[in-house]
Amino acid sequence: MPRLLQLTILSAAALLLAAQEPPLRGYSAEAARLQRQWEARFRDIPSTENLRAYVERLSARPHHVGSPYGKQNAEWMLAKFKEWGWHAHIETFQVLFPAPKERLVELLEPSRYLARLQEPPVPEDPTSDQQDEQLPTYNAYSADGDVTAPLVYVNYGVPEDYDQLERLGVSVKGAIVIARYGASWRGIKPKVAAERGALGCLIYSDPREDGFFQGEVFPQGPYRPPHGVQRGSVLDMPLYPGDPLTPGVGATAGAKRLPLSEARTIARIPTLPLSWADARPLLATLRGPVAPLAWRGALPLTYRLGPGPAKVRLRVKSSWDLKPAYDVIARLRGADRPDEWIIRGNHHDAWVNGADDPSTGLAALLEEARAFGELLKQGWRPRRTLVYCAWDAEEPALLGSTEWAETHAAELRRKAVAYINTDSTGRGFLRGEGSPTLEKLLSEVARDIPDPDTRFSVYERARLARIASASPQERQDIRKRAALRISAPGSGSDYTAFTAHLGIPSLNLAFGGLDGSGIYHSIYDDFYWYTRFADSDFRYVRTLAQTAGTAAMRLADAELLPLEFTALAESVRRWVRELETLFRDRRAEIQERNRQIQEGVFAALADSRRPSVTPSVEPLPPQLDFAPLTAASEALQRAAKRHERALVSCFSDASTMLPRGAGLQPAAPQAEPPAPRGSPWSREGQSRTLAGASPRSFEAVNGRLIGAERRLTDPVGLPGRPWFKHLVYAPGLYTGYSAKTLPLVREALEQKRWRDAEAGIARTGGILRNMAAFVEATAAEMEKGTR
Repeated sequence: MPRLLQLTILSAAALLLAAQEPPLRGYSAEAARLQRQWEARFRDIPSTENLRAYVERLSARPHHVGSPYGKQNAEWMLAKFKEWGWHAHIETFQVLFPAPKERLVELLEPSRYLARLQEPPVPEDPTSDQQDEQLPTYNAYSADGDVTAPLVYVNYGVPEDYDQLERLGVSVKGAIVIARYGASWRGIKPKVAAERGALGCLIYSDPREDGFFQGEVFPQGPYRPPHGVQRGSVLDMPLYPGDPLTPGVGATAGAKRLPLSEARTIARIPTLPLSWADARPLLATLRGPVAPLAWRGALPLTYRLGPGPAKVRLRVKSSWDLKPAYDVIARLRGADRPDEWIIRGNHHDAWVNGADDPSTGLAALLEEARAFGELLKQGWRPRRTLVYCAWDAEEPALLGSTEWAETHAAELRRKAVAYINTDSTGRGFLRGEGSPTLEKLLSEVARDIPDPDTRFSVYERARLARIASASPQERQDIRKRAALRISAPGSGSDYTAFTAHLGIPSLNLAFGGLDGSGIYHSIYDDFYWYTRFADSDFRYVRTLAQTAGTAAMRLADAELLPLEFTALAESVRRWVRELETLFRDRRAEIQERNRQIQEGVFAALADSRRPSVTPSVEPLPPQLDFAPLTAASEALQRAAKRHERALVSCFSDASTMLPRGAGLQPAAPQAEPPAPRGSPWSREGQSRTLAGASPRSFEAVNGRLIGAERRLTDPVGLPGRPWFKHLVYAPGLYTGYSAKTLPLVREALEQKRWRDAEAGIARTGGILRNMAAFVEATAAEMEKGTR
């Protein structure tokens, strides 16, 4: 066959294949073809052998904040980034990190028991006996104190539990409370206890949540053994994360710091975590009312509320020292738009060895960085700058990422396009939370990633798993949507400062759902456990690297930033409806309870042997007008649809806009296939325009899109916690990790602050109207470029 005919057939086949592939958002047809080639090359590079080696190395010794091995890990990663062709450095912050000097939990009455407060090594687990380097079992940022008081069981220790205790006639004032882990972030438990008058707080791991009730315990199985303890911070991070002494500014060596007594986020009462083996003797001596059915765990005892006759002594004393936090920051400079940044992060510190949390997510990030280094050798360059970050000090208070973001806040507001976070990962289904504007991007990427255990894509497997567990109404929604819905970002990992404080669109990614775990924040979260009970062959860690890396690459190389506003508009519409329903239900609930009080229902049901308190009549809430939110939501929907039409118009003729030198080249007879020619990230491809749009207008649209999420923030911030600037989603004041959407209104309704809710409707409506106008103006700019 003549050579010319061969080339013609190859070119025709390539064009046919490109026509069959779904379009990539933000790419012309030709740019998408080249992009897919580079992405396929990228996804072939990550190695399970490398990932296994990274996790084993990173988790070989305890590496908490300020530890010698933590610094060694940072220096090792720095060398790796440089080896792979990245420009990298370590940025150091001085952060407050208390460590315990004294810990005591002792049952004094009616019998005596001294809590062990230690996790025993397991003979077959080689790193569980590194006791000289392990942090003790404790809750960081607990108040110092030595208190003796009656004990009261408070279930999960969230506000609703205290409301129920009050109805049952049980007070925690002057008591030490014992709460089980679950239902909220742990820092909420001592916070609410202190607000209700308690003197101290104990938090234990009930086997119903992650122990023998779930399955075999370690070392026979993955679940928490009798003396396993969950360490963790109890800093009041819903007020602000990061260093408690430097709110809003980076904790550099010369930063001005608050006196310790003025740090609002430090817990107000002494707090310690317990194993269920240490909690059982305390719970067994409680008397008083039997706990409600939903409050009962899996221990072989009758769960009672108290107070007493159990009397407990709790003592905590810590050293309140500054420790160095080592952030490893690596950059690949963009060839075309170096001042537009795609940021990718995962933390490297752990409470102890941290094989699962965080080394699996960090290993994925490192292997992505190596893969990009390999692509550099083949001629690829990112259009935008990639910034890869290994954060220190995440576990205590999101310290490393928050201090870095605060230090570089002005630059990040100008340059940051998006932030992609991981933390830990297992086997199973893709899980994502983040900004709705990135929802479609994530689904597009997930469609291109094969699930390592099935014939499905990562997208399809996650979609089908959701259908299997959804309600009938939810199934209908899943089946009709073109993208996987992602949950709104709350807090709990390093995306918080980027999203909630700076208004940078973010994603938080992981795989999971197939394996159980009970080693969270314990000495048993190590390489031995992970390689026996989690992703033992590291195939899902590799899939995480492929997913997060492809998302970063697609953002970095897009001609037009692939942000999408219809998912945001749809989400806002749903959230507004939820608020209307919440208010209607709250009002009806108060109205009905008041009627029952007047009818004597509570008096008729009273049991003289089980005292209870009749609730008081509440004023009926005033009617609230949600019209400002509804109107703003509708305006945002219209603007989002216009933006989508403009995007389609921009790329409708893009298939004809080929860069100089574009086209598939014939395969050469060599082991390594040739790099795609005509790359839009090489010098020869930088002249591309958007379907006839001028480079200047293209640049202007991207410049606007970078600032889109910032439009949802307000410099004033949320009431009582101004560090949180985002008015569309934020961590709940009494949930910690879970997001509260439209928080100005939702939290006011939940806390029955009706006038604040009214003001929140107006303020949130204004933000949404401004966002709608911004999207309209952006669409108009795109339309101008296609005329």
